[in-house]
Amino acid sequence: MGGKITYAFLATALVVVFAVVAVQGVLLLRTGEPAGVGMGVAALVLPCVGAWFLWHNTLFARNAGRLVRELEAEGGLPADDLPRTPGGRVDREAADAVFARRRKETEEAPDDWRCWFRLAVAYHDARDTPRARRAMQRAIALHDGKPVRENGKTAA
Repeated sequence: MGGKITYAFLATALVVVFAVVAVQGVLLLRTGEPAGVGMGVAALVLPCVGAWFLWHNTLFARNAGRLVRELEAEGGLPADDLPRTPGGRVDREAADAVFARRRKETEEAPDDWRCWFRLAVAYHDARDTPRARRAMQRAIALHDGKPVRENGKTAA
């Protein structure tokens, strides 16, 4: 629950920053000077881009959370029992061993969203965040029956 509260607080703070930047953009546009208008346009575009990223990250988190709840209800969540370093990180060798097992499972059942979910967790434990995110996106797409994207292209 603490993670949700933190996310909501940070998202709200980000929206406030977007609003302040947008107001400054409008003020710059109203100057009528070419430099002010240019900076005003840029100041209006940045909050739009930021809002787009925030929205997509929020959807991703909600969809991943939905999969967590479903997998938990099935009793299929991977156990969080890997050894950790004194700093709290998952031990790299243990994470690599689990990753190899999860990758093999996913290769054997490439259309099973549960395998992709567990692979995403293994990527995360192995500290490979970009691949963890892609694997989770694939798990979400498979779960929802949507076309799966591979290397920027929709797979059949």
